[in-house]
Amino acid sequence: MRAVLTRVNSASVTIDGQVVGKIGKGFLILLGVGPEDTEKECRALAEKALGLRIFEDENGKMNLGLDAVHGEVLVVSQFTLYGNCRKGRRPSFTDAAGPELGNALYEKFLAVCRELGYPPQHGQFGADMQVESVNDGPVTLILDTDQLLGEPRR
Repeated sequence: MRAVLTRVNSASVTIDGQVVGKIGKGFLILLGVGPEDTEKECRALAEKALGLRIFEDENGKMNLGLDAVHGEVLVVSQFTLYGNCRKGRRPSFTDAAGPELGNALYEKFLAVCRELGYPPQHGQFGADMQVESVNDGPVTLILDTDQLLGEPRR
C-alpha cells in the first residue's frame, strides 16, 4: 500500500458538487492499494500514518502527533499512486489493485483509523472527486508498506 500524507490546516473532498468529507487541522491521506496488499499492510500503514509526530511544538520542532493538536483525518482513495510512468507518455495503472481488493482494503483502512481513535472523513472509492487542501508547511510524506515492512514484493 502507498499513501501520500499531507499536514493540512484544512481539507475537503467533493463529489457531484456535494462536500462529503471535511476536516480542519490534521492529515489528508491519499491512499493507494497494490494487488498483493493484505490487511497486514493496511494495519501497518494506518498505524504508522496516524502515529507520526509532524506538528510543531512550542520550539518549532516536529514533535507533536494528531492527538496533541486535536487533529482530524481525511482519507481519499487514489489508485493513481500505482501509476507506472516508465514507458511512453501515458501512465499505466496495471500495478494498482483491482476494484474489489482496492475497495475492500480502503474500507479496512477507514475501519482501522476508527479503531485507533481517529474516525476519518473520507471520499468514495471509485468516484470522481475534487479534493481541496490548505497545506501546512508544506509537509508532505510518502509512505509505502514495502519500505515500512521491509518486504518488497514487486
